[in-house]
Amino acid sequence: MSGLLITFEGVEGSGKTTQMARLERWLRAKGHRVSSTREPDGTRLGRAVRRLFELEPEPLVEVFLFLAARHQHVAEKIRPWLERGRIVLSDRYADATVAYQGYGRGVDPDLIRELNVRATGGVLPDLTLLFDLDPAEGFRRMGRRRRDAFERETLAFHRRVRRGYLEILRAEPKRVRLIDAAPAPAKVAAEVQAVVEEFLRGA
Repeated sequence: MSGLLITFEGVEGSGKTTQMARLERWLRAKGHRVSSTREPDGTRLGRAVRRLFELEPEPLVEVFLFLAARHQHVAEKIRPWLERGRIVLSDRYADATVAYQGYGRGVDPDLIRELNVRATGGVLPDLTLLFDLDPAEGFRRMGRRRRDAFERETLAFHRRVRRGYLEILRAEPKRVRLIDAAPAPAKVAAEVQAVVEEFLRGA
């Protein structure tokens, strides 16, 4: 595959979705062919899976649901785009399951990593942008909007998720790049563009 997979990760309210849209526009303006997607909503099956989380499945069941959606996502969208040489941007991917279900819910992170390799067929990120923010600030940013099953979790849960993401960063500092999500969006966007530009020069 000649394309590149760049994933966007972080706690709720960290602004990663906004920054992905900004980066897509910036890359297109530079002449790159870009496709954007998100998990688990990137396919019809994934959107159906998301609704199941409202039924409060057991933690390991959550893992399997995300893996099923991810396998479909890779087969239907991500792998074909990569094979066509596109830069693929994904709002959440394999690391999210390690952080949320591993560190957040207590499922063995190493088991999740192994299952992720199987579910993705080895299609793993070339670069991951980790938007780091205090979860309390993330909740403040979200305001009173309607929240999904994970956004309704306790602050303690989201602090475990953040810790999980930082552990992933420590384990894979070459792939995962830390983005301070606290500043104004324009400043964060400039940092994202600088990181991606440097990455593309070496790719």
